[in-house]
Amino acid sequence: MAQALKTTLHPLHDRILIQRIEEKEVRRGGLIIPDSAKEKPQEGKVLAVGKGTVSEDGKKTPLDVKAGDRVLFGKYSGSEVTLNGEEYLIMKEEDVLGILGS
Repeated sequence: MAQALKTTLHPLHDRILIQRIEEKEVRRGGLIIPDSAKEKPQEGKVLAVGKGTVSEDGKKTPLDVKAGDRVLFGKYSGSEVTLNGEEYLIMKEEDVLGILGS
């Protein structure tokens, strides 16, 4: 699915395309939290990146984030888009808080 998406949507400039990584459901104390009360995850996988920004003097600055990275981002970062029934985020690289190591 992600392979087909890469050919249909290419982020521009310093934007990146992210798919949220859902946390596994953990029951604590026997309580089950309904989906409507759960917060959206702030972790995702980068599916595609733009080519970078161009400064005023014409120099191209590539992005530090690359496709395949796992990243953390702010709670209200990016714009949500739906493609082929799947939800994704498009955001600027500056909205990424960090890249998670393995």
